[in-house]
Amino acid sequence: MKIGILEAGLLNAKVADRFDPYPLMFASFFGMAERDLSFQAFSVVRGETPDSIYDCDGWLITGSRHGVYENLGWMLQLQDFIRELAAERVPLVGICFGHQIIAQALGGEVVKSDQGWGVGLQYYHVDRRHSWMREAASQIGIYSFHQDQVVQCPATASVFLSSAFCPYAGLSYGASIISVQAHPEFEAAYKLALLDIYEGDPVPRALTVSAREFINSGNRANSQLLANWLTEFFLLPRSITTGVAANSN
Repeated sequence: MKIGILEAGLLNAKVADRFDPYPLMFASFFGMAERDLSFQAFSVVRGETPDSIYDCDGWLITGSRHGVYENLGWMLQLQDFIRELAAERVPLVGICFGHQIIAQALGGEVVKSDQGWGVGLQYYHVDRRHSWMREAASQIGIYSFHQDQVVQCPATASVFLSSAFCPYAGLSYGASIISVQAHPEFEAAYKLALLDIYEGDPVPRALTVSAREFINSGNRANSQLLANWLTEFFLLPRSITTGVAANSN
């Protein structure tokens, strides 16, 4: 199965020589599941767009330093693409910015949250277990880095992950779209590098210090479980050419 990775953001120049770009991060992340997936990257943030929603078997939208409310030209094109995918029930996963722009494209609302920044390793309650979540868990830890949040869900969305800080941390839209606010593709070293870069500006130092100490104490995200879940989501049997999903969540 070929997954098209829609690159919505670029690495900060301060770490770009130390870490892989986001499409390669995701390829490594999914590699943990050891299933037959291949990847093709499209840098939508730099104006590169797929010719068709059927160029790949499934799609993933990465994080970004941009806010979806900026409504830049490439974002508006991406929202049109999302609505096409939703209409034809082509599988789509959104991560952080991807989570937010899917919600906005399908009728939700995203704002800069008055709760402030969510950084470091965050824990989310599993509110609903879908068929692709073969390994059960009541709580899951994911590295997070965001201030923007979905504050109003589209009518077609259901919550499957939540926390007190981020009530809409994971959303599903039928059997064809899922999205999460946090970053399953991040490794601890990259998360720590981000905390160093943004400490004090714009992220309050107290938050970065606490987040760094928690990770340095040996706490880690549930990366393997997340890789298994998202891979199983992509591999659900579907009939996307007719717009009808063969499997239901």
